[in-house]
Amino acid sequence: MHHPASKPPLDPSIPVSPNNPCPFLRGLVGEGFVEGGTVPLNTLSQTIANATGETGLKKVSARIQVRGVAMIANGVKHILKSIVSGAQLDALRGGPLDKRGAGSRILGVDGKVDEDEIARLASFGRSYTDPNTGSSEPGLNAAEIKTFMRANLERAGSAARWYYPLLMKFEWPILLKIIGKGKQGEERYLSVADVRTLFEQRQFPDRINQRIVSQPLLSSCQLRFRWAVALTALVIGLGLAGLIAVAEFPNQVRAMLPQKGVLVNLLPPPLPAMPETKAAYWLEQNWSLKDRHWFHHASQGTATFPVPYEWFVALEQPRLHLFSMPGLIKDSAYLERFGFIPSPQSVQVDTATLRRFGYANVYETTQASDWSTRWTPAENVDGLPVGFARMTGVVDPATSRREDDMIGLTCAACHTGQIHYQGVDVRFDGGPAMTDLKKLELATGLSIAYTLYVPFRFQRFADRVLGPDASTADRAALKQKLSTIGSFLIDWAKTYEKTIEGKTTWDGKQQQDTEEGFGRLDALNRIGNQVFSQDLAMSGVKGFEKNLHAQDAPVSYPAIWTVPWFKFAQYDASIEQPLIRNAGEALGVTALLNLSDAYPQDRLWRSSVNIRTLGWIEDMLRGPDPFKAADGPKFGGLLAPKWPSHILGDAWKLKPDRVERGRAIYAEMCAGCHLPDINTPAFWSSKRWEPSGDSKVLNAVTIPLDEIKTDPEQSLVLSKRTVDVPGFLKVNTADLQTWWQCEIPTASASPNEMVYALGLMTVVDLVARKWMDDENIPEAERAQMWNLARKNCLNPAPDPRYRARPLNGIWATAPYLHNGSVPSLYWLLKPQNERPQKFCMGRRDYDPDTVGFAVAANERCKTGETEFSATGSDGKPIQGNSVLGHSFERKDGEPKRPGVIGRMFKDDAERYDLIEYLKTL
Repeated sequence: MHHPASKPPLDPSIPVSPNNPCPFLRGLVGEGFVEGGTVPLNTLSQTIANATGETGLKKVSARIQVRGVAMIANGVKHILKSIVSGAQLDALRGGPLDKRGAGSRILGVDGKVDEDEIARLASFGRSYTDPNTGSSEPGLNAAEIKTFMRANLERAGSAARWYYPLLMKFEWPILLKIIGKGKQGEERYLSVADVRTLFEQRQFPDRINQRIVSQPLLSSCQLRFRWAVALTALVIGLGLAGLIAVAEFPNQVRAMLPQKGVLVNLLPPPLPAMPETKAAYWLEQNWSLKDRHWFHHASQGTATFPVPYEWFVALEQPRLHLFSMPGLIKDSAYLERFGFIPSPQSVQVDTATLRRFGYANVYETTQASDWSTRWTPAENVDGLPVGFARMTGVVDPATSRREDDMIGLTCAACHTGQIHYQGVDVRFDGGPAMTDLKKLELATGLSIAYTLYVPFRFQRFADRVLGPDASTADRAALKQKLSTIGSFLIDWAKTYEKTIEGKTTWDGKQQQDTEEGFGRLDALNRIGNQVFSQDLAMSGVKGFEKNLHAQDAPVSYPAIWTVPWFKFAQYDASIEQPLIRNAGEALGVTALLNLSDAYPQDRLWRSSVNIRTLGWIEDMLRGPDPFKAADGPKFGGLLAPKWPSHILGDAWKLKPDRVERGRAIYAEMCAGCHLPDINTPAFWSSKRWEPSGDSKVLNAVTIPLDEIKTDPEQSLVLSKRTVDVPGFLKVNTADLQTWWQCEIPTASASPNEMVYALGLMTVVDLVARKWMDDENIPEAERAQMWNLARKNCLNPAPDPRYRARPLNGIWATAPYLHNGSVPSLYWLLKPQNERPQKFCMGRRDYDPDTVGFAVAANERCKTGETEFSATGSDGKPIQGNSVLGHSFERKDGEPKRPGVIGRMFKDDAERYDLIEYLKTL
């Protein structure tokens, strides 16, 4: 090979093998730039890159492309040889780059030029003006070359292969780029004369020779240095690009990562965008503004979040920002993206502020009298959303040491709802929340991790918590405490994941979490995991991670208006005792609880649950005895929200003729299970009302699982799941029989292993009794707190079942069925097999026609929304996500069958008549 600096004149006698069919490579050999046999890849790539006349990154790109093509030029079997020795130019014919007659055919297999084919090439072009001489000559521009190549493929017919068009991109278009003519800014063309010279004489135009000669080849050492510099720059560039992508486009980066693994968990969960709220309204439900605000922020004694209150409000959002400061995690606008509802610091403010939060009494109606002014005030000094409460006066139940104030969720976090319609938010108490607590858990844990490991974050966090003048020692102590919390959260997540991987469900399947998503929560399994595993671990009692169970029975948050007057709460009619129901919920959202034997015996079962506050909340919900009302029986307390046609547009106005037709359909098809309208004498005279103390409770209709055939998971949690408890706790489920004189046996087969339902009822009972003992509650007040007519006993029904509650406020409880698997009333009234198998949840507009959420076929969820799906990617049903059951599809004369509860509707008009009536309940 001749070094370009000493290149001799063209010598046409230099032989070129006919097995090198590439005209440009033949020119390199003929001109003496490379040998005709094996050429090192570095030499070949440098020489061709020099010939292009490119500079900078474009030249680097050209070298990389040439090197890649040359590496495979002799075939897959020869790649290693090509890398070590170089490309064999005299062995290209028949290789991967040879189109075997599907190309131009200018050069025959014998290496001779076919003039007819050169003439054919010229026929695809036209005349161009030579920029150097001003004379006219035939040539082809880029578009004409493409036409020429397509014609070659068509001529080859079936001999052409699918990848030939890709090969052609490395042939004539590259030749045009290298030896094409044209002034700056003008269209380039390939001279037919230059092509003939290249083919026949293996000679380049002088300008190409000059390019190559003027750029000597780099030595191996120089090349390695350049590659090292380039690689370093590439790594730095990719790092910066990755940092920018993670900071500015975290959702897009997250979507590209494997959804199971470490990397995806380092990025914040995607959240829906928040559209502008034009107006907001709280519907009137027989509560005063003060009572409503108190309910939203009264602590029930929970520390849901793993850090003290002051730490939580000092944490930053888990987002990386390159050019700005991240917001705080407590910011209401941020927490609203998890589905929470904004709330003012106080209702004792100006009317403009109240209206902004939807709190103003915009209809100037008479306010209900206050209940909450008699009780401990609830503050919201940091303007947290509905459902967040500060727990003050915290005492560690094990050590009796005073602790920092904590932050927890209230009843309102899960039982306060809102709907959105064309920029208007309509809010109501007691309805299902549309929150995603799993995402909030992940974001909180990630915020702690970012605070510990992202530069400058801990410094800012410590300034907020300790003050800017805090000592180095105090800062170190704070970081150590935060690090301990972070380590516990990570270790617990790993323990949970490892444990459920080794467990099966009640029907023998591998346990795995079912996504709860917006508007759903597996409350029963979460409570069991908290009380019978995590609380034991936090009390220093090891070995009870075995009690963990996958969160595979998520349900829609149930509406709680009028529930205090139902004999059994929960979808599965499992709990009769109101205090057990409420205290169990408080334990589930992480009340502090001592289950340790390392402290004095009298501290066992001590907790932070505030039984008195739970009683106040129940009083507000329950209201006065409906049977003692002066003007006839009616519910007081929290009432179901009324259809908001007085707030929203024409689409919300009720149609009286449809309502009347729907009333008759309801009486025929619904009232047998759900009872008549609560505002009718027929409801209050129903035999479902049973004596309870000096009043009555409604023993709502319950339908066996085998009959209703809706998703079975929630109805089986309490009866199928078992838990093990340490012996020193002396949890004896038979005590329930002694305390409450239950109608059915309560003893467990084993002293330490028990059915989850009995174990939970006993533990919560012990916690409540311990609180009353510690507070020295008089017997009369205890009896009032317990409401002794309501027993802490198992439902005596012989099999799993679901409760059919009255349908007051049903319009405000979408999506439907207990597991939130049906997006609207319209789809609930369709045959079960026609219901949508998938739909998206998040901040979606409400549909007043179908009453719920409109679903489009094959809809794709927007960023941050969660997808409900009945089946997984493998086509198998997802545990807890059945859309079946409670179906109206029986035809005339057809026998009754499981899952079908009523006749088929005649048409959509009949469905919409019933829906119109249901809006009025």
